[in-house]
Amino acid sequence: MKRFHVHVGVEDLAASIRFYSTVFSAEPAVIKPDYAKWMLEDPRVNFAISQRGALGVDHLGLQVDNGEELAAMRTQLETADAAMTAEINTTCCYAQGDKYWVTDPSGIAWETFHTLANAPTFGRDRNEVEAPNACCAPSIVPTEHTTTACGPAATGCC
Repeated sequence: MKRFHVHVGVEDLAASIRFYSTVFSAEPAVIKPDYAKWMLEDPRVNFAISQRGALGVDHLGLQVDNGEELAAMRTQLETADAAMTAEINTTCCYAQGDKYWVTDPSGIAWETFHTLANAPTFGRDRNEVEAPNACCAPSIVPTEHTTTACGPAATGCC
């Protein structure tokens, strides 16, 4: 079964942990000095925040439960005609796993992944200068995301 994944860059980790814990009515499953993650069942989402990269939505994704589901997702992504980067047995965001990255037509990074184990560091296997503003996105994924503000003062969105 798939789990939706959202990674958001935040400025104040403690304040953000308090805010999202209230929104989700749950404490994070993982807390590190620069990172927190909630593994929610309702809705089924892997929601992570960190003090890495730019503020706001860093990337979106789908987490799968096993290698077979990941292979099926890879096939789906290949049919989307998007450039794909494969990372096998990589370390990112305090986790080790296999993943495939694509970019949607608007430039939003999408990660499809299967987590294999926890990792002791935030870590990246690739050179930090390859994608310095993104959490763990490879260089094919743009690190500057175009977003439009939503809310009462905004027009034309949401």
